[in-house]
Amino acid sequence: MNHSLSFPPSFVWGAATASYQLEGSTQGVDGCAESVWDMHCRRSGAIKDGSNGFVACDHYHRYREDVALMNELGLNAYRFSIMWSRVMPEGTGAVNEKGMDFYDRLVDELLAAGITPWVTLFHWDFPLALFQRGGWLNADSPQWFEDYTREVVKRLSDRVHHWLTLNEPACFIEFGHRTGMQAPGLQLADKEACRVWHHAMLAHGRAVRAIREESLYPAPQVGYAPVFRTTIPDTEDPADIEAARTSMFAHQAGNLFDTRWNLDPCFRGAYPEIMMQYWDDAAPRIQDGDMVLIRQELDFLGLNIYQSERIRAGADGAPEVVPYPTDYPRNQLGWPITPEALRWATLFLFEEYGKPLIITENGITLDDKPNADGEVNDVQRIAFLNDYLSGLQRSVDDGIPVLGYFHWSLCDNFEWAEGYVPRFGLIHVDYASQRRTIKASGRFYRDIIRGQTATPCIAQSSQPETT
Repeated sequence: MNHSLSFPPSFVWGAATASYQLEGSTQGVDGCAESVWDMHCRRSGAIKDGSNGFVACDHYHRYREDVALMNELGLNAYRFSIMWSRVMPEGTGAVNEKGMDFYDRLVDELLAAGITPWVTLFHWDFPLALFQRGGWLNADSPQWFEDYTREVVKRLSDRVHHWLTLNEPACFIEFGHRTGMQAPGLQLADKEACRVWHHAMLAHGRAVRAIREESLYPAPQVGYAPVFRTTIPDTEDPADIEAARTSMFAHQAGNLFDTRWNLDPCFRGAYPEIMMQYWDDAAPRIQDGDMVLIRQELDFLGLNIYQSERIRAGADGAPEVVPYPTDYPRNQLGWPITPEALRWATLFLFEEYGKPLIITENGITLDDKPNADGEVNDVQRIAFLNDYLSGLQRSVDDGIPVLGYFHWSLCDNFEWAEGYVPRFGLIHVDYASQRRTIKASGRFYRDIIRGQTATPCIAQSSQPETT
């Protein structure tokens, strides 16, 4: 293990979650209405283990013990999302005070523990009532999102100073609206999928503007958290580095995970022309003022990064993908483990867009099980954390403005269409009893945060840390 990790004192150390994956209490509890994910979970075969998020980790009732565990891990920040249908059951109009009160209490609990809240406004749980009115296909959807955003910001911005608008539009549009694998389970043609994309981008712009107009804090920090294709060079030969850089920003025909498709609208006020030519008649229909609205000033770019493609320079210098061997290390979902990902993505993105960066998601899913003593000795996650953070350390040392790191995730939870089998957490959850146990990786992460990077002796603890 690397014993030399050293990040600035101001570095943000956190963990991240999403409302539907964690909270539960979606079935009318305290006025909460359903989202598209509740609908999707009722579809036969939609979730691999036949499960749903109706209870999840019961964070809605157990948030105090979860914040206590965050405190025990030494986190100084926590990224979580608001469930739109909990605070506005119809998606627009009346605010559900009991739902809003929950987030009030959560924020207060975090601040009392010295943990800074970072709020994501949309992490996929679109209100079912609005889906039944057309969802993201409806031209009014950006306005719906703005109205919801204003209500949340009015309520929380005296204490919440860090905001993210959308989480991973490429995922919720590609898998939710094109392949149908995730909620709301649609299989739209390109023209309608691009319409959804443009409405989501307009919603992002409206939300940024609303945060700045409504915030009770004079200088809110606003960003968003996309996911897109990233690359790493096969070697550190300058030719391979240049090939990887070129490849990362190259046009990916029809691919919603195209880097520029995700970032250029927000930072340059235009969709990449080559992508618009590819979409042709299916391309977004842009009205006067749309791109100015989308290109709101952002304070940071959030990066959700788990893996990267490996690229080398071909004989003519052109980028070539280097396939990973069949026996290459992978996580439980088959994603290759690429520790250099954080290093090269932050370098290339800062060079290209010049914005401060923060890792809003990074983690590994494993088949974690407690041993006979009740401990979870997830040594592979420890190695993952150490190796990925070592790569991030290089970027920090090179002066790239990386603000912090949010591990995905705080605890095991409902992993969307995969159900409850994959486990991403620093904290193990026994779903039958809701018992929480800090894993060995959680103790390792705590040591990193404390500046004590020595590998913990994961076999010597006599008692598992639980609540």
